[in-house]
Amino acid sequence: MNREEIGTLNDEQVWLEEARRGDKNAFGRLIEAYQGPVYNLAYRMLNNSGEAEEAAQEAFIRAYTRLDSYDPTHKFSTWLLSITSNYCIDQIRKRRAVMLSIDEPLPPHPALHSDNSKGPEAEFMTREREQLVQGLLGELAEEYRQAVVLRYWYDMSYEEIADVQQTTVSAVKSRLFRARRLMADAGLARGMVPAGEAAVAAM
Repeated sequence: MNREEIGTLNDEQVWLEEARRGDKNAFGRLIEAYQGPVYNLAYRMLNNSGEAEEAAQEAFIRAYTRLDSYDPTHKFSTWLLSITSNYCIDQIRKRRAVMLSIDEPLPPHPALHSDNSKGPEAEFMTREREQLVQGLLGELAEEYRQAVVLRYWYDMSYEEIADVQQTTVSAVKSRLFRARRLMADAGLARGMVPAGEAAVAAM
């Protein structure tokens, strides 16, 4: 961990302490620090920018009103993303609409991370792949989707995901295995990946 990261963590601890004493400006600094990750997670879960913005706002409101229940022995980011993803699951269940890369790192949301160095053709391919990835993710049950997004987009450990989902590490591993297998099969059916690659992804 470099000095900048350590400094950020120290600032975060101060902001949390002040926010828990009712300082809204301190909580505003936490919002500024995490609005990107929270929105990105909500977008991945809901696949709708407008709903993602509303979900992000609601997540921060819930976090602020529940600060007394936050356990400082856990990472604040994990706690906040847990609130966000669980709210999104509630929204998914209400509208029963559900959305990942099969065997490689997940691509960033293009609206948040644009690469001007890419040419028009590369940008088109990136957007097209993004749509296909979201389509595959949308075919997963909400608990599978949540596990996948937290693991591959946010690099959470199995233990952290188990904490978020209030389940066991073995259950998380099982869900991720099942999700990759389902997505590999779906990708193969759509001709997105060769049979050999799909078989590896499902392993």
